Amino acid sequence: MHNRFMQSLTLTLLLAATTASASDGKALADAQGIPYPAVIAHRGASFDAPESTTPAYLLAREQGADYLEMDLQRTRDGVLVVVHDDVLARTSDVAERFPERAASPVSAFSLAELKSLDAGSWFNKAYPERARASFKGLRILTLDEVIDIAEANPERHPGLYIETKQPAQFPGIENDLKARLDARGWLEKPGRVVLQTFDRNSLALLHQAMPQTPKILLLWVAKGSIEPASGQNFAESGESDKAAFYARQQPKDHSEFERWLDYAKAGGAIGTGPSAMRSGLGEQSYADLIQPWMNQASHQRGLLVHVYTLDDPADFDKALKAGVDGVFSNRPGAFMRFLGRTPGGEGQLLRQLGY
Repeated sequence: MHNRFMQSLTLTLLLAATTASASDGKALADAQGIPYPAVIAHRGASFDAPESTTPAYLLAREQGADYLEMDLQRTRDGVLVVVHDDVLARTSDVAERFPERAASPVSAFSLAELKSLDAGSWFNKAYPERARASFKGLRILTLDEVIDIAEANPERHPGLYIETKQPAQFPGIENDLKARLDARGWLEKPGRVVLQTFDRNSLALLHQAMPQTPKILLLWVAKGSIEPASGQNFAESGESDKAAFYARQQPKDHSEFERWLDYAKAGGAIGTGPSAMRSGLGEQSYADLIQPWMNQASHQRGLLVHVYTLDDPADFDKALKAGVDGVFSNRPGAFMRFLGRTPGGEGQLLRQLGY
């Protein structure tokens, strides 16, 4: 009888803690004007269209995603552009167009040079089952062009979720971003812009430039970031399977994880963006930083939890039950369907959009 009573009490306490964590997250999101749970289209609807391109963002918008997520860099001539990788080889034909500069950073190219690249054909080669002839010749977008997409449909008006990518390469990018958002009137829209970075210095600069705009400190387990219990980075491990390596990575202890929550809070962040381990591992599966105790520790500090990057309903379910408040997804339509909020299918919408 005593054992059954204790088991029942333990279960009751666990359920209460989970419920409290979820309600804390909802209250924190409401206070910032941020949807709950937030559907964050990772580089747009990048499972079904080439990442960070017009169809990817149009599709995410039409599906009703809360935010269009993007990585911001700056051209040689000072224009803010939306590109994830430090170099252009994976997602463009830079090796054919500029063979001697294929390994050069984005900052080495002018806007005109970047606009001459094909940013869509790589997707057709990498994912033939999702290839479309209309993806050939897609162009790299500027920040202003993504804002245009967000504003173009008055019935579906997603927010912007913007990362300063490799900010040390782009001194002053935080103020450049403020200038563009201010010029477009987006800093007057509570909760419609969220700023994100892995870089604590950039977080401080973003907070200095835009103190009222919600900010997220992205979390990563590695030496020099959240220190790993293994004491190793992937390159040092000698392993070949990144996802399997990351699946075993944990912060060296609870206090190390909590130290980074305190960094987020001290830097002006209203939340964190932790990595997640996908149930099927594979590409974009990383260390599991959304364990219930981690999410509860964030909520206890008044921090939201927006996890990257999940695409599968089983992972959506696990993450929400663990207490996260939003999900970065390459398949925002799948997350919308999971939440019962979807307007329609990806293929049909792409056709309607002219792709």
